[in-house]
Amino acid sequence: MFFFEKPSAMRQLQRFFKSPDTVCVAAEGHLLAAEEPGRIRPEWKSWRLDALPIVLETIPVGYGANRSGQSHAGKVAAIGRALAGVERVIIATDPGREGSMIAWEVLEHLGWRGRVDRLKLGALDDVSIRRAFAALAREPDSGERDYAAYLEALCRQYEDYHLGLNGTRAISLRLRPPAFRDPWRFGGVQTPTLAILADLEARIRAFVPQDFFKVALTAETGSGAALTLWHAPKERIFEAEIAETIRAAAAGWAGPLRVEQRDVRRAPPKLFSKDTLARRCAKRFGWDPQHTAGLAQDLYDQGYLSYPRTESEHLPESQTGDAGAILGALPETLPDLAGLVPEAGALVFRRGAKGHYVKDPGEHHAIVPLRKMPRPGSLGRDLARLWELVAKAYLAAHLPDGIDARTIVSAEIATPIGEKRFSVTGSVVKAPGWRAVYGAEAEGEAEAVPGKARREDEAVLARLPPVADGAEARATEARVETAVTEPPRRITRGELPVVMGRLIDQVDDPAVKRALENPVNPNEPKGLGTAATRDAILPKLLKSHYVALNAGKDPAITVTEVGLAFMAAVRRVFPAYGDPVGRAVFESELAEIGRAATRAEAERRADAFRQRTRARLEALIAAISAASVVSLDPSLAPARAPAGGREARPPTPAMVAFAVSVADRKGLALPRGLKSNASICRAFLDLHATQRNPGGEKGGDPGSTMGGAERPPSPAMLRYAQSLARTKGLACPPEVETQFAACRAFLDVHAEARGDRPGADQAPERAADPARKTRTARTRGTRAPKGRKPGPAARNATGR
Repeated sequence: MFFFEKPSAMRQLQRFFKSPDTVCVAAEGHLLAAEEPGRIRPEWKSWRLDALPIVLETIPVGYGANRSGQSHAGKVAAIGRALAGVERVIIATDPGREGSMIAWEVLEHLGWRGRVDRLKLGALDDVSIRRAFAALAREPDSGERDYAAYLEALCRQYEDYHLGLNGTRAISLRLRPPAFRDPWRFGGVQTPTLAILADLEARIRAFVPQDFFKVALTAETGSGAALTLWHAPKERIFEAEIAETIRAAAAGWAGPLRVEQRDVRRAPPKLFSKDTLARRCAKRFGWDPQHTAGLAQDLYDQGYLSYPRTESEHLPESQTGDAGAILGALPETLPDLAGLVPEAGALVFRRGAKGHYVKDPGEHHAIVPLRKMPRPGSLGRDLARLWELVAKAYLAAHLPDGIDARTIVSAEIATPIGEKRFSVTGSVVKAPGWRAVYGAEAEGEAEAVPGKARREDEAVLARLPPVADGAEARATEARVETAVTEPPRRITRGELPVVMGRLIDQVDDPAVKRALENPVNPNEPKGLGTAATRDAILPKLLKSHYVALNAGKDPAITVTEVGLAFMAAVRRVFPAYGDPVGRAVFESELAEIGRAATRAEAERRADAFRQRTRARLEALIAAISAASVVSLDPSLAPARAPAGGREARPPTPAMVAFAVSVADRKGLALPRGLKSNASICRAFLDLHATQRNPGGEKGGDPGSTMGGAERPPSPAMLRYAQSLARTKGLACPPEVETQFAACRAFLDVHAEARGDRPGADQAPERAADPARKTRTARTRGTRAPKGRKPGPAARNATGR
C-alpha cells in the first residue's frame, strides 16, 4: 500500500503502477486532531494557575475535519480497510518531518505492525520519480530512519503544545495587566523570534543620528580632464575639525593620479531555498511568505518544481547531468530565453560552498524547475511569475560570470594628520554573462542584511574621463559634505523567515557565531524553527498584538509597546526563553532525534527530550508563579473587534459616567479614546473600578482580568440584561456592563421575576467566553497500540 499526502500526488504516481496487488490511499493533510485539554480532564477547561502545569505523557487524538467541516473519520476508516491483507506500506507523503508524521500517526492510530518503507519524492516529474524508487531499493532501512524523523516531529509538537498551553495560560493569569483581555501568547519559537525583533526595536529607538563628514576634491589634469575624488573612509569622520584639516590640505594639492584598471567577475546569485524565495517574492511582488509557500507547493504538486520546503540553496553534484535537458526545454515556456540557453557542453557548473553544486546539500536541495514544463498560458498569473523566477535563477546559475571593466582613479594627499586617500571608481559592463537573463533588472545585487544599517557605498561614476596612470593633476576645489548616520533597518515581512534561519548574520560576537555554526551541514547554520513553519510565526505575533506591519509592498515590522512589555517580562522571569541563540542551539539538539540510525535510538532520544521538556516546564511555571504583574498603560490594550468586523462601538452613557466618577474619586486622568471606544472604557473600569479576588486565580479564563479580578459579562449576557432593562423600564446599572457578577445578579433578580428565563443558570456560563475553544491549545498525538509506548504528538499548538 502506498500512502500519499494528497490525491494530486497519488494521481501523479498511479500511472506507474500496473500490479493489481498495489493499493493507493491518500490523506488530506493531517487526518487526526488532538483533543482539547478540557475534554481530557474537565478541570483543565477553565484557566487556573493552580492547575498548572498541565503535563501529558500521551495526548489523545480524535478525527480532524477538512475545510468544509466534514470529519476525517471516514477517510481514516477507509485507510484501515485498505490495510487489511497488506504486507508492506510505502509512505509516499511529501519528504520531510511533517509528511512523515501525516502517515505515521495514522498507521500507529490504526495499530499497523507490518513493514514500512519511505519513498522520498523530491519532485514529481518522471525522472525524479524513477530516481526515488531506485533510492528506495538501495535503502532497506528507510522506514526505520523515517520513524526517527516522525519522532522528531512529535517531539517538536509535544514541546509546542506544552509550552503554548501552559506558558500562555500562566503568563496571561499572572503577568498580563488587568486591562488586557486577549491572551498573552507564549511559544518556544515565536517568543525568541519576538526577542530578535524587540532587540532591534530597542536599538532603533535608542539610535541618535550623528553627522559625519566626507571630503570632495575636484581635480583637473594637464589635458583638461576634470573629475571629483572622495575621501570617505570606512571609519567615518565625526569631528568637523578633522574634516576641515583634510579639506584644507586637499585644496592646495597637486601631484600624480594613480589609475588602476582590472576586470571584476560577478558570479550569479545562489539558487532559492524556501525562505530566500519568499524574501525575493516579497521584495518583487509584495507577496506574503505564506502566499509564496502555497504557490510553490502547488507547482510542486503539478510536477513543475522540486520540493519547496527546503533550507538549502545548493544542488547535489549528482544532478549536473540534468541541467542540459531542463535548460533545453525552457524555451518551450519562455521563448524569449531561447538565445541565452547554451549548448550542453558550454554549461558552467560551479562547485563548492560558494557555487551551486555541493557533495551533500542536506535533506532537500534547492528549489529548481524540472523537465516537465508548463505550457504557455496554462498557469495562473502568480503561479507563472513564481515559476519564471525559479527558472531564470536556474538558467543564470549555469551561465558564465558577468565581467565588469573597473577603473579606479586615486590620489594620495599629505595632511597634518597623515596621508589620506581620495578615489573614484568607474565601472562598465564588459561581458554581461548571466545578467543577460535579467536585462535591466538588478537581480544579482547583494541583498542587504536585515536589521543592519545601510552600508556606505563607494563613489562610483558610470563613465570616467580618459586619465593616464601617473598623470599630473591639481586641485581646483575642495569641500566638506555632511551626511547623517542611519539607524538599523527594520526587518520586513519577507525577510523574517530568512532572519530566523540565519541568526548567524545577526550577531557580531565571534564566539556566538561559532556556536551557531552547523558542523553537520555548514551551508545551513542553526536557526529558529524549520523551513516549513517559519512563515507561520509572524501571523501569530500579529494576532497577539506584539508587532504591527508598516505600509509598503514588503512592509517593515514594528514591535508594539505590548510586545516590548511582554518580552521584558519573559526575560525578567525566565531569560532562557528570550534568548534566540540559545533556542537555536536547543533546536539543533532536538534535530538529533531525527538523525538517529535506528528506531530504538530515536525512541531513547525522544524520551529524554520529553523528560527535559517537562523539567523546563516545571521551572517555567514556578518562575511565573513567583512573578509580579506587568505595569502597562491600559489605553494600550488592543480593542476587540465587534462581531461582523464593524468599527469599535462607543461606550454607553452609563459606562462613561461611571468611568468619569471613578476618575474623579481617584484623581486619575481619563485615557485617550475612552469616550469613543467601549473597549478602552471597559479596560479603564476593569483596572480601577473592580476588586481583586483574594483567592487569586481560581476560576480564571482567558477573558478574565489579571490575577482573578472580576471578568466582564459575555456579549450574550449583556444583550439579555439590556433587553430586560428596556422591557421593564429599568435603568441598567453601569457595573452590569463591566462586571460578570453584577450582570448575573441583575439577570437573577429580573429574569427570574418574569419567569421567562429557561436555562438561565447555564446560559451565562456557556456564553462567558465564546472564544474559549479557539483559544485552547490544539494538540496532536498518537493513540498507543498495545505493547508499545507511542511518541506523544502536539499538533497545532497555541505556542509555536
